[in-house]
Amino acid sequence: MKPFDSPMGLLHGVDAESAARLIAAASDVALLLDDKGVIRDLAFNDGALLPEAGARWLGRRWTEVVTVESRPKVEALLQDAASGESRRARHVNHPVQGGSDLPLLYSTVRIGHDGTVVALGRDLTALSMLQQRLVDAQQSIERDYARLRQLEARYRLLFQMTSEAVLVVDTVSQRIVEANAAANRMLGEDARSVVGRNFPEGLDDAGNQAVQGLFAAVRANGRSDDVRVRGPGGSDWLVAASLVRQDATSLYLVRLSQVGASGTESGERMSVADAVEMVPDAFVLTGEDGVILTANQAFVDLAQLASIEQARTQSLERWLGRPGVDFKVLMVNVRQHGSIRLFSTVLRGEHGSDVDVEVSAVAVDRGERPCIGFTVRGVSRRIEPEPRISREMPRSVEQLTGLVGRVSLKDLVRESTDLIEKLCIEAALDMTHDNRASAAEMLGLSRQSLYVKLRRYGIGDLNADQGDDGGQEPGEE
Repeated sequence: MKPFDSPMGLLHGVDAESAARLIAAASDVALLLDDKGVIRDLAFNDGALLPEAGARWLGRRWTEVVTVESRPKVEALLQDAASGESRRARHVNHPVQGGSDLPLLYSTVRIGHDGTVVALGRDLTALSMLQQRLVDAQQSIERDYARLRQLEARYRLLFQMTSEAVLVVDTVSQRIVEANAAANRMLGEDARSVVGRNFPEGLDDAGNQAVQGLFAAVRANGRSDDVRVRGPGGSDWLVAASLVRQDATSLYLVRLSQVGASGTESGERMSVADAVEMVPDAFVLTGEDGVILTANQAFVDLAQLASIEQARTQSLERWLGRPGVDFKVLMVNVRQHGSIRLFSTVLRGEHGSDVDVEVSAVAVDRGERPCIGFTVRGVSRRIEPEPRISREMPRSVEQLTGLVGRVSLKDLVRESTDLIEKLCIEAALDMTHDNRASAAEMLGLSRQSLYVKLRRYGIGDLNADQGDDGGQEPGEE
Protein backbone atom coordinates (compact mmCIF):
# COMPACT_ATOMS: atom_id res chain seq x y z
CA MET A 1 0.00 0.00 0.00
CA LYS A 2 1.24 3.49 -0.88
CA PRO A 3 0.33 5.97 1.93
CA PHE A 4 -0.48 9.60 1.24
CA ASP A 5 2.59 11.82 1.52
CA SER A 6 0.90 14.93 2.95
CA PRO A 7 -1.48 15.38 5.93
CA MET A 8 -5.11 15.48 4.90
CA GLY A 9 -6.66 16.53 8.19
CA LEU A 10 -9.36 13.88 8.11
CA LEU A 11 -9.50 13.59 11.91
CA HIS A 12 -8.16 15.87 14.65
CA GLY A 13 -5.28 14.35 16.50
CA VAL A 14 -4.60 11.70 13.83
CA ASP A 15 -1.29 11.91 12.01
CA ALA A 16 -1.15 11.80 8.19
CA GLU A 17 0.21 8.26 7.94
CA SER A 18 -2.48 6.86 10.24
CA ALA A 19 -5.18 8.74 8.33
CA ALA A 20 -3.86 7.35 5.03
CA ARG A 21 -3.88 3.80 6.39
CA LEU A 22 -7.43 4.31 7.66
CA ILE A 23 -8.64 5.48 4.23
CA ALA A 24 -6.82 2.70 2.36
CA ALA A 25 -8.21 0.04 4.72
CA ALA A 26 -11.73 1.30 4.04
CA SER A 27 -11.34 1.04 0.27
CA ASP A 28 -9.40 -0.66 -2.51
CA VAL A 29 -8.54 2.65 -4.21
CA ALA A 30 -8.33 6.13 -2.63
CA LEU A 31 -7.88 9.32 -4.65
CA LEU A 32 -7.02 12.79 -3.27
CA LEU A 33 -8.52 15.46 -5.54
CA ASP A 34 -8.20 19.26 -5.51
CA ASP A 35 -11.07 21.67 -6.14
CA LYS A 36 -10.54 21.30 -9.93
CA GLY A 37 -10.98 17.52 -9.86
CA VAL A 38 -7.24 16.88 -10.48
CA ILE A 39 -5.69 13.82 -8.84
CA ARG A 40 -2.98 15.00 -6.42
CA ASP A 41 -2.32 11.72 -4.63
CA LEU A 42 -3.61 8.14 -4.64
CA ALA A 43 -3.30 4.87 -2.77
CA PHE A 44 -4.09 1.24 -3.57
CA ASN A 45 -4.95 -1.40 -1.00
CA ASP A 46 -3.84 -4.06 -3.53
CA GLY A 47 -0.58 -3.21 -5.29
CA ALA A 48 -1.42 -5.48 -8.23
CA LEU A 49 -4.75 -3.79 -8.93
CA LEU A 50 -3.43 -1.14 -11.32
CA PRO A 51 0.37 -0.97 -11.06
CA GLU A 52 0.70 1.59 -13.86
CA ALA A 53 -1.90 3.99 -12.44
CA GLY A 54 0.53 5.81 -10.17
CA ALA A 55 2.54 7.10 -13.11
CA ARG A 56 -0.42 7.77 -15.43
CA TRP A 57 -3.05 9.24 -13.10
CA LEU A 58 -1.14 11.76 -10.98
CA GLY A 59 -1.63 15.35 -12.16
CA ARG A 60 -4.55 14.47 -14.46
CA ARG A 61 -8.24 15.18 -14.08
CA TRP A 62 -10.28 12.33 -12.70
CA THR A 63 -12.55 12.45 -15.77
CA GLU A 64 -9.51 11.81 -18.02
CA VAL A 65 -8.64 8.42 -16.50
CA VAL A 66 -12.10 6.85 -16.78
CA THR A 67 -14.07 5.53 -19.74
CA VAL A 68 -16.30 7.87 -21.75
CA GLU A 69 -19.57 6.56 -20.34
CA SER A 70 -18.23 6.99 -16.76
CA ARG A 71 -17.40 10.72 -17.06
CA PRO A 72 -20.93 11.94 -16.21
CA LYS A 73 -20.84 9.75 -13.10
CA VAL A 74 -17.50 11.26 -12.02
CA GLU A 75 -18.87 14.79 -12.46
CA ALA A 76 -21.92 13.84 -10.40
CA LEU A 77 -19.67 12.45 -7.64
CA LEU A 78 -17.68 15.70 -7.55
CA GLN A 79 -20.91 17.75 -7.39
CA ASP A 80 -22.15 15.59 -4.51
CA ALA A 81 -18.92 16.21 -2.61
CA ALA A 82 -19.01 19.96 -3.29
CA SER A 83 -22.60 20.24 -2.03
CA GLY A 84 -21.78 18.21 1.06
CA GLU A 85 -24.64 15.84 0.45
CA SER A 86 -24.20 12.12 1.06
CA ARG A 87 -25.65 10.26 -1.92
CA ARG A 88 -25.36 6.76 -3.34
CA ALA A 89 -22.05 5.42 -4.63
CA ARG A 90 -21.57 5.19 -8.39
CA HIS A 91 -20.07 2.51 -10.65
CA VAL A 92 -17.07 3.90 -12.61
CA ASN A 93 -14.87 2.03 -15.12
CA HIS A 94 -11.16 2.69 -15.66
CA PRO A 95 -9.62 1.63 -19.00
CA VAL A 96 -6.82 -0.94 -18.73
CA GLN A 97 -4.25 -1.40 -21.48
CA GLY A 98 -4.50 -4.86 -23.05
CA GLY A 99 -7.37 -6.03 -20.88
CA SER A 100 -10.91 -5.46 -19.68
CA ASP A 101 -11.98 -2.27 -17.93
CA LEU A 102 -11.46 -2.09 -14.17
CA PRO A 103 -14.87 -1.58 -12.44
CA LEU A 104 -14.85 0.41 -9.16
CA LEU A 105 -17.68 1.59 -6.91
CA TYR A 106 -16.80 5.16 -5.81
CA SER A 107 -18.11 7.46 -3.12
CA THR A 108 -16.73 10.95 -2.42
CA VAL A 109 -16.18 13.02 0.72
CA ARG A 110 -15.14 16.69 0.90
CA ILE A 111 -12.52 17.49 3.55
CA GLY A 112 -11.33 20.85 4.75
CA HIS A 113 -12.41 24.23 3.38
CA ASP A 114 -10.18 24.41 0.29
CA GLY A 115 -12.33 22.10 -1.87
CA THR A 116 -10.17 18.98 -1.35
CA VAL A 117 -12.09 15.77 -2.04
CA VAL A 118 -11.29 12.16 -1.17
CA ALA A 119 -12.76 9.48 -3.52
CA LEU A 120 -13.00 5.98 -2.05
CA GLY A 121 -13.42 3.07 -4.49
CA ARG A 122 -14.27 -0.59 -4.02
CA ASP A 123 -13.09 -3.16 -6.61
CA LEU A 124 -16.02 -4.82 -8.43
CA THR A 125 -13.91 -7.16 -10.58
CA ALA A 126 -14.96 -10.32 -8.72
CA LEU A 127 -18.65 -9.31 -8.91
CA SER A 128 -18.32 -8.51 -12.63
CA MET A 129 -16.70 -11.89 -13.31
CA LEU A 130 -19.42 -13.64 -11.33
CA GLN A 131 -22.12 -11.84 -13.32
CA GLN A 132 -20.42 -12.84 -16.60
CA ARG A 133 -20.25 -16.46 -15.47
CA LEU A 134 -23.95 -16.35 -14.58
CA VAL A 135 -24.75 -15.00 -18.05
CA ASP A 136 -22.60 -17.71 -19.67
CA ALA A 137 -24.29 -20.38 -17.54
CA GLN A 138 -27.74 -19.09 -18.45
CA GLN A 139 -26.94 -19.13 -22.17
CA SER A 140 -25.50 -22.63 -21.91
CA ILE A 141 -28.61 -23.84 -20.05
CA GLU A 142 -30.86 -22.33 -22.70
CA ARG A 143 -28.92 -24.02 -25.50
CA ASP A 144 -29.00 -27.35 -23.69
CA TYR A 145 -32.73 -26.95 -23.01
CA ALA A 146 -33.44 -26.32 -26.69
CA ARG A 147 -31.35 -29.35 -27.61
CA LEU A 148 -33.23 -31.51 -25.08
CA ARG A 149 -36.55 -30.35 -26.48
CA GLN A 150 -35.43 -31.34 -29.97
CA LEU A 151 -34.19 -34.68 -28.66
CA GLU A 152 -37.50 -35.31 -26.87
CA ALA A 153 -39.48 -34.49 -30.02
CA ARG A 154 -37.25 -36.87 -32.00
CA TYR A 155 -37.70 -39.60 -29.38
CA ARG A 156 -41.49 -39.16 -29.40
CA LEU A 157 -41.63 -39.40 -33.18
CA LEU A 158 -39.40 -42.48 -33.21
CA PHE A 159 -41.36 -44.09 -30.35
CA GLN A 160 -44.69 -43.70 -32.11
CA MET A 161 -43.51 -44.53 -35.65
CA THR A 162 -41.66 -47.76 -34.89
CA SER A 163 -43.52 -50.84 -36.04
CA GLU A 164 -42.55 -52.81 -32.94
CA ALA A 165 -44.72 -52.73 -29.82
CA VAL A 166 -42.85 -50.85 -27.07
CA LEU A 167 -43.94 -50.23 -23.48
CA VAL A 168 -42.37 -48.17 -20.71
CA VAL A 169 -43.06 -49.87 -17.37
CA ASP A 170 -42.33 -48.61 -13.85
CA THR A 171 -39.95 -50.99 -12.05
CA VAL A 172 -41.63 -50.64 -8.63
CA SER A 173 -45.35 -50.79 -9.40
CA GLN A 174 -44.95 -52.51 -12.79
CA ARG A 175 -47.58 -50.16 -14.20
CA ILE A 176 -47.40 -49.12 -17.86
CA VAL A 177 -46.20 -45.50 -18.06
CA GLU A 178 -46.15 -45.15 -21.85
CA ALA A 179 -47.17 -47.26 -24.83
CA ASN A 180 -46.76 -46.61 -28.53
CA ALA A 181 -49.38 -47.11 -31.24
CA ALA A 182 -48.07 -50.59 -32.14
CA ALA A 183 -48.42 -51.71 -28.50
CA ASN A 184 -51.99 -50.40 -28.36
CA ARG A 185 -52.87 -52.38 -31.47
CA MET A 186 -51.18 -55.52 -30.19
CA LEU A 187 -52.90 -55.38 -26.81
CA GLY A 188 -56.20 -54.57 -28.52
CA GLU A 189 -56.86 -51.50 -26.42
CA ASP A 190 -56.74 -47.75 -26.87
CA ALA A 191 -53.96 -45.65 -25.34
CA ARG A 192 -56.04 -44.46 -22.39
CA SER A 193 -56.84 -47.97 -21.15
CA VAL A 194 -53.31 -49.35 -21.70
CA VAL A 195 -51.44 -46.65 -19.75
CA GLY A 196 -51.82 -47.28 -16.01
CA ARG A 197 -52.48 -51.02 -16.32
CA ASN A 198 -50.20 -53.57 -14.71
CA PHE A 199 -47.78 -55.54 -16.86
CA PRO A 200 -47.90 -58.46 -17.41
CA GLU A 201 -51.69 -58.84 -17.37
CA GLY A 202 -53.80 -61.54 -18.98
CA LEU A 203 -50.97 -64.11 -19.16
CA ASP A 204 -51.08 -67.60 -17.71
CA ASP A 205 -49.04 -68.57 -14.64
CA ALA A 206 -46.08 -69.76 -16.72
CA GLY A 207 -46.09 -66.50 -18.70
CA ASN A 208 -46.25 -64.37 -15.54
CA GLN A 209 -43.34 -66.27 -13.99
CA ALA A 210 -41.30 -65.95 -17.17
CA VAL A 211 -41.81 -62.17 -17.35
CA GLN A 212 -41.06 -61.73 -13.62
CA GLY A 213 -37.87 -63.75 -14.09
CA LEU A 214 -36.99 -61.55 -17.06
CA PHE A 215 -37.46 -58.39 -14.94
CA ALA A 216 -35.36 -59.85 -12.09
CA ALA A 217 -32.51 -60.66 -14.48
CA VAL A 218 -32.68 -57.16 -15.99
CA ARG A 219 -32.55 -55.55 -12.53
CA ALA A 220 -29.52 -57.67 -11.60
CA ASN A 221 -27.55 -57.55 -14.82
CA GLY A 222 -29.03 -54.70 -16.83
CA ARG A 223 -29.94 -57.09 -19.65
CA SER A 224 -31.38 -60.54 -20.25
CA ASP A 225 -32.39 -62.93 -23.02
CA ASP A 226 -35.87 -62.70 -24.48
CA VAL A 227 -38.64 -64.91 -23.09
CA ARG A 228 -41.49 -66.53 -25.00
CA VAL A 229 -44.98 -66.42 -23.48
CA ARG A 230 -48.56 -67.17 -24.55
CA GLY A 231 -50.49 -63.95 -25.10
CA PRO A 232 -54.12 -63.29 -24.10
CA GLY A 233 -55.38 -64.07 -27.61
CA GLY A 234 -53.62 -67.41 -27.74
CA SER A 235 -50.72 -66.18 -29.89
CA ASP A 236 -47.11 -66.50 -28.80
CA TRP A 237 -45.18 -63.37 -27.81
CA LEU A 238 -41.49 -62.66 -27.48
CA VAL A 239 -40.83 -60.26 -24.59
CA ALA A 240 -37.55 -58.34 -24.36
CA ALA A 241 -36.66 -55.79 -21.67
CA SER A 242 -33.88 -53.42 -20.73
CA LEU A 243 -33.37 -51.08 -17.78
CA VAL A 244 -33.30 -47.30 -18.22
CA ARG A 245 -32.89 -44.62 -15.58
CA GLN A 246 -34.62 -41.26 -15.53
CA ASP A 247 -33.50 -38.95 -12.72
CA ALA A 248 -34.01 -41.08 -9.57
CA THR A 249 -36.52 -43.44 -11.22
CA SER A 250 -35.84 -46.77 -12.90
CA LEU A 251 -38.00 -47.94 -15.80
CA TYR A 252 -38.27 -51.05 -17.95
CA LEU A 253 -38.23 -50.58 -21.71
CA VAL A 254 -40.25 -53.59 -22.90
CA ARG A 255 -40.51 -54.75 -26.51
CA LEU A 256 -43.27 -57.14 -27.57
CA SER A 257 -43.34 -59.05 -30.82
CA GLN A 258 -45.68 -61.73 -32.05
CA VAL A 259 -44.18 -65.00 -33.23
CA GLY A 260 -45.43 -65.83 -36.73
CA ALA A 261 -47.05 -69.12 -37.78
CA SER A 262 -43.64 -70.53 -38.67
CA GLY A 263 -42.29 -69.66 -35.23
CA THR A 264 -39.04 -68.36 -36.71
CA GLU A 265 -39.37 -64.66 -35.92
CA SER A 266 -36.16 -63.37 -34.41
CA GLY A 267 -35.95 -62.49 -30.74
CA GLU A 268 -33.34 -59.78 -31.18
CA ARG A 269 -33.31 -56.85 -28.82
CA MET A 270 -34.05 -53.32 -29.92
CA SER A 271 -32.19 -52.56 -33.14
CA VAL A 272 -28.93 -50.65 -32.97
CA ALA A 273 -30.34 -47.89 -35.17
CA ASP A 274 -33.18 -47.21 -32.70
CA ALA A 275 -30.85 -47.27 -29.69
CA VAL A 276 -28.17 -44.96 -31.06
CA GLU A 277 -30.77 -42.54 -32.39
CA MET A 278 -31.83 -41.83 -28.79
CA VAL A 279 -28.28 -41.03 -27.59
CA PRO A 280 -27.74 -37.25 -27.17
CA ASP A 281 -24.05 -37.54 -28.11
CA ALA A 282 -22.91 -38.39 -31.61
CA PHE A 283 -22.50 -42.12 -32.28
CA VAL A 284 -20.75 -43.59 -35.33
CA LEU A 285 -20.32 -47.24 -36.31
CA THR A 286 -17.49 -47.97 -38.76
CA GLY A 287 -15.76 -50.98 -40.22
CA GLU A 288 -12.20 -51.89 -39.26
CA ASP A 289 -10.98 -49.55 -42.01
CA GLY A 290 -12.81 -46.55 -40.50
CA VAL A 291 -15.49 -46.39 -43.22
CA ILE A 292 -18.84 -45.30 -41.75
CA LEU A 293 -21.56 -47.94 -41.67
CA THR A 294 -24.17 -45.93 -39.79
CA ALA A 295 -24.47 -42.96 -37.42
CA ASN A 296 -27.14 -41.22 -35.40
CA GLN A 297 -28.76 -37.83 -35.95
CA ALA A 298 -26.46 -36.13 -33.42
CA PHE A 299 -23.46 -36.91 -35.67
CA VAL A 300 -25.37 -35.65 -38.71
CA ASP A 301 -25.95 -32.36 -36.88
CA LEU A 302 -22.32 -32.01 -35.76
CA ALA A 303 -20.97 -32.78 -39.23
CA GLN A 304 -23.52 -30.38 -40.80
CA LEU A 305 -24.88 -33.04 -43.13
CA ALA A 306 -28.34 -33.20 -44.69
CA SER A 307 -28.75 -36.91 -43.96
CA ILE A 308 -26.78 -39.96 -42.87
CA GLU A 309 -26.66 -41.14 -46.48
CA GLN A 310 -23.99 -38.50 -47.15
CA ALA A 311 -21.72 -40.12 -44.55
CA ARG A 312 -22.14 -43.80 -45.44
CA THR A 313 -19.22 -45.35 -47.39
CA GLN A 314 -17.09 -42.32 -46.38
CA SER A 315 -14.13 -42.52 -44.00
CA LEU A 316 -14.66 -40.94 -40.59
CA GLU A 317 -11.29 -39.22 -41.10
CA ARG A 318 -13.04 -36.82 -43.48
CA TRP A 319 -14.66 -35.07 -40.51
CA LEU A 320 -12.63 -36.11 -37.45
CA GLY A 321 -9.32 -34.47 -36.49
CA ARG A 322 -6.55 -33.11 -38.67
CA PRO A 323 -6.24 -35.05 -41.93
CA GLY A 324 -3.58 -37.76 -41.76
CA VAL A 325 -2.78 -37.29 -38.04
CA ASP A 326 -5.50 -37.57 -35.37
CA PHE A 327 -7.56 -40.36 -36.93
CA LYS A 328 -4.53 -42.57 -37.56
CA VAL A 329 -3.39 -42.15 -33.94
CA LEU A 330 -6.93 -42.96 -32.76
CA MET A 331 -7.19 -46.12 -34.91
CA VAL A 332 -3.75 -47.38 -33.85
CA ASN A 333 -4.70 -47.11 -30.18
CA VAL A 334 -8.06 -48.82 -30.73
CA ARG A 335 -6.43 -51.72 -32.59
CA GLN A 336 -3.71 -52.11 -29.92
CA HIS A 337 -5.80 -51.69 -26.76
CA GLY A 338 -9.31 -52.50 -27.93
CA SER A 339 -10.70 -49.17 -26.72
CA ILE A 340 -9.79 -45.55 -26.06
CA ARG A 341 -11.44 -42.90 -23.89
CA LEU A 342 -11.73 -39.11 -24.07
CA PHE A 343 -9.39 -38.53 -27.03
CA SER A 344 -9.36 -34.74 -27.56
CA THR A 345 -9.61 -33.59 -31.18
CA VAL A 346 -11.72 -31.47 -33.53
CA LEU A 347 -14.75 -32.36 -35.65
CA ARG A 348 -14.88 -30.41 -38.92
CA GLY A 349 -18.32 -29.60 -40.30
CA GLU A 350 -19.18 -29.67 -43.98
CA HIS A 351 -19.64 -25.90 -43.95
CA GLY A 352 -16.28 -25.09 -42.34
CA SER A 353 -17.12 -24.88 -38.64
CA ASP A 354 -14.83 -26.65 -36.16
CA VAL A 355 -16.09 -28.11 -32.87
CA ASP A 356 -13.82 -29.26 -30.03
CA VAL A 357 -14.81 -32.84 -29.17
CA GLU A 358 -13.82 -35.80 -27.01
CA VAL A 359 -13.89 -39.19 -28.69
CA SER A 360 -14.25 -42.62 -27.09
CA ALA A 361 -14.04 -45.76 -29.21
CA VAL A 362 -14.26 -49.53 -28.82
CA ALA A 363 -13.49 -52.36 -31.22
CA VAL A 364 -16.13 -55.11 -31.49
CA ASP A 365 -14.64 -58.32 -32.91
CA ARG A 366 -17.68 -60.55 -32.42
CA GLY A 367 -20.03 -61.30 -35.27
CA GLU A 368 -19.54 -61.84 -38.95
CA ARG A 369 -18.27 -58.32 -39.57
CA PRO A 370 -15.94 -56.72 -36.96
CA CYS A 371 -16.63 -53.04 -36.41
CA ILE A 372 -15.62 -50.04 -34.31
CA GLY A 373 -18.06 -47.85 -32.37
CA PHE A 374 -17.26 -44.17 -31.74
CA THR A 375 -18.96 -41.73 -29.39
CA VAL A 376 -18.23 -38.08 -30.10
CA ARG A 377 -19.06 -35.49 -27.45
CA GLY A 378 -18.82 -31.76 -28.06
CA VAL A 379 -16.99 -29.88 -25.28
CA SER A 380 -17.05 -26.33 -26.67
CA ARG A 381 -20.03 -25.34 -24.47
CA ARG A 382 -18.40 -26.30 -21.18
CA ILE A 383 -18.08 -23.49 -18.68
CA GLU A 384 -14.68 -22.75 -17.26
CA PRO A 385 -14.63 -23.58 -13.51
CA GLU A 386 -12.73 -20.35 -12.89
CA PRO A 387 -12.66 -17.18 -15.03
CA ARG A 388 -9.68 -16.81 -17.30
CA ILE A 389 -7.19 -14.09 -16.36
CA SER A 390 -4.93 -12.10 -18.62
CA ARG A 391 -1.74 -13.77 -17.38
CA GLU A 392 -2.98 -17.31 -18.11
CA MET A 393 -0.50 -19.39 -20.10
CA PRO A 394 -1.58 -20.38 -23.59
CA ARG A 395 -0.75 -24.04 -22.87
CA SER A 396 -0.21 -25.92 -19.64
CA VAL A 397 2.17 -28.84 -19.21
CA GLU A 398 -0.80 -31.27 -19.36
CA GLN A 399 -1.98 -29.70 -22.62
CA LEU A 400 1.49 -29.92 -24.13
CA THR A 401 1.87 -33.60 -23.27
CA GLY A 402 -1.61 -34.17 -24.64
CA LEU A 403 -0.33 -33.07 -28.07
CA VAL A 404 1.94 -36.10 -28.39
CA GLY A 405 0.89 -37.99 -31.48
CA ARG A 406 -0.94 -35.00 -32.91
CA VAL A 407 1.95 -32.56 -33.35
CA SER A 408 5.45 -33.22 -34.65
CA LEU A 409 8.25 -33.49 -32.08
CA LYS A 410 9.95 -30.41 -33.53
CA ASP A 411 6.85 -28.26 -33.01
CA LEU A 412 6.24 -29.77 -29.58
CA VAL A 413 9.81 -28.96 -28.43
CA ARG A 414 9.45 -25.40 -29.70
CA GLU A 415 6.17 -24.97 -27.83
CA SER A 416 7.74 -26.36 -24.65
CA THR A 417 10.78 -24.07 -24.98
CA ASP A 418 8.58 -21.00 -25.43
CA LEU A 419 6.46 -21.99 -22.44
CA ILE A 420 9.50 -22.44 -20.14
CA GLU A 421 11.12 -19.21 -21.37
CA LYS A 422 7.94 -17.21 -20.73
CA LEU A 423 7.50 -18.73 -17.26
CA CYS A 424 11.10 -17.83 -16.33
CA ILE A 425 10.74 -14.24 -17.56
CA GLU A 426 7.48 -13.74 -15.65
CA ALA A 427 9.04 -15.24 -12.51
CA ALA A 428 12.04 -12.89 -12.78
CA LEU A 429 9.76 -9.86 -13.23
CA ASP A 430 7.70 -10.90 -10.20
CA MET A 431 10.84 -11.36 -8.08
CA THR A 432 12.20 -7.93 -9.09
CA HIS A 433 8.81 -6.18 -8.81
CA ASP A 434 8.80 -5.48 -12.57
CA ASN A 435 12.31 -3.97 -12.59
CA ARG A 436 13.37 -4.74 -16.16
CA ALA A 437 17.09 -4.06 -15.63
CA SER A 438 17.29 -6.32 -12.56
CA ALA A 439 15.26 -9.03 -14.30
CA ALA A 440 17.57 -8.94 -17.33
CA GLU A 441 20.63 -9.26 -15.08
CA MET A 442 19.02 -12.14 -13.18
CA LEU A 443 18.31 -13.96 -16.45
CA GLY A 444 21.74 -13.27 -17.94
CA LEU A 445 20.29 -11.14 -20.76
CA SER A 446 20.86 -7.59 -21.94
CA ARG A 447 17.93 -5.26 -21.44
CA GLN A 448 17.41 -5.00 -25.20
CA SER A 449 17.20 -8.82 -25.49
CA LEU A 450 14.73 -8.90 -22.60
CA TYR A 451 12.55 -6.27 -24.32
CA VAL A 452 12.57 -8.33 -27.51
CA LYS A 453 11.31 -11.37 -25.60
CA LEU A 454 8.74 -9.29 -23.71
CA ARG A 455 7.31 -8.09 -27.02
CA ARG A 456 7.41 -11.62 -28.43
CA TYR A 457 5.35 -13.06 -25.56
CA GLY A 458 3.17 -9.96 -25.01
CA ILE A 459 4.29 -9.47 -21.40
CA GLY A 460 3.83 -6.07 -19.76
CA ASP A 461 3.61 -2.56 -21.23
CA LEU A 462 6.79 -1.53 -23.09
CA ASN A 463 5.73 2.03 -24.02
CA ALA A 464 7.73 3.46 -21.17
CA ASP A 465 10.82 1.50 -22.20
CA GLN A 466 11.00 2.44 -25.90
CA GLY A 467 13.64 5.05 -25.30
CA ASP A 468 15.84 2.65 -23.37
CA ASP A 469 18.40 1.11 -25.74
CA GLY A 470 20.36 -1.25 -23.60
CA GLY A 471 22.95 -2.93 -25.80
CA GLN A 472 22.52 -6.51 -26.95
CA GLU A 473 25.09 -8.91 -25.66
CA PRO A 474 27.10 -10.91 -28.21
CA GLY A 475 25.51 -14.27 -29.06
CA GLU A 476 22.07 -13.35 -27.69
CA GLU A 477 18.90 -13.44 -29.76
